[in-house]
Amino acid sequence: MKNRLMKPELVLDWFEQNKRDLPWRASSPWGVMISEFMLQQTPVQRVLPKWHEWIERWPTPADLAASKRSDAISAWGRLGYPRRAVRLHESAGLIASNFDNHVPRTIEELRTLPGVGEYTAAAIASFAYNDNALVLDINIRRFFARQFDGVESPSASPSQVERKLRSELIPQSGALWAAATMELGALVCTARSPLCVQCPVMNTCAWRASGYPKSEIVKRKQAWAGTDRQCRGQIIQYLRENKSGEKATLLALWDENEQSERALQSLIADHLIEATGNRFKLAD
Repeated sequence: MKNRLMKPELVLDWFEQNKRDLPWRASSPWGVMISEFMLQQTPVQRVLPKWHEWIERWPTPADLAASKRSDAISAWGRLGYPRRAVRLHESAGLIASNFDNHVPRTIEELRTLPGVGEYTAAAIASFAYNDNALVLDINIRRFFARQFDGVESPSASPSQVERKLRSELIPQSGALWAAATMELGALVCTARSPLCVQCPVMNTCAWRASGYPKSEIVKRKQAWAGTDRQCRGQIIQYLRENKSGEKATLLALWDENEQSERALQSLIADHLIEATGNRFKLAD
């Protein structure tokens, strides 16, 4: 239910006084796009050094498009989910060729790019072009769930009802609203140990008024140790550090031969590595 007592200006004023000095906020639309790809399931502190490296090395989409795919995969480092690097490289090529080297402005155009889904398109449109797009990352959704719904955590994914209700909250300055609510969720209305006394809208929070009831949603931590993802990561890292590797060498990086064989095949299918005879290297 929409909380009519909350004053959006309190959130916006808090943001102006407390926002982090994140470099992509003063960057180009391309810088914003790089940050959005990198920030998917990755903390800000891990992204910061890599973002600086990428924007200095490839200041425009055409610069990245002119590089090999293997350069992008290698430069991605340990950010995880290296397919994001491949999709960003592919998107750079399309932007350079189809959009005159300018990141497209509309959500419809952004959605035509590889790796740009509903959330990423809305975030780029909002943060790069001041569009009044509905941005719903987990930080924003958690803040809204507590402030308006009186629950500790939102559902696994936003429903159409949630989208409709949240879109009604967007004030005239939509881009600033998205950034402000995201920042408030990340710094104050955190998943664990929220800093309620620092919240500018503490007095209108439905969750606080209800006595901070615990959410019934059980969040499962995504496994890493022993998974195919970890196995794939070891292979990718070896090929970042070495120009190529024999199949036997790559298989020996992992204890289970069947799992490492499966990882090799999936990396080929995802166009992250390629084989020449019995040797493998990062895909060009």
